[in-house]
Amino acid sequence: MNKNSIKSTRINGEVQKELSMLISREIKDPRISPLTSVVSVDVAKDLKTAKVYISVLGDEEKRESTYKGLVSAAPYLRSCLAKNINLRNTPELTFIVDQSIEYGVNMSKLIDEVNKKDDE
Repeated sequence: MNKNSIKSTRINGEVQKELSMLISREIKDPRISPLTSVVSVDVAKDLKTAKVYISVLGDEEKRESTYKGLVSAAPYLRSCLAKNINLRNTPELTFIVDQSIEYGVNMSKLIDEVNKKDDE
């Protein structure tokens, strides 16, 4: 593993941890679901941008309202990141709804149903 990948992995992890804490504790926007989790963060090498993959447990309406709430809170989250994490540049946040957790839960349910049918 080269030095840059270790550094970017560490930065991604720190930004993810900080954003998770900020979203769950600091933001009071009623549009943002309390069941929102930051799945992963991909900060660009130049630290100018970051893709934040979020997962929202609930229906499509909750996902959409949470996404809109996070987009409107992005400048506030960025300023909090600047205060809490010492980076040369504070990345501009882009939120992407990731449905992989929900997909995994649905697949698990389907597997359980198939196993029940096999047992009968």
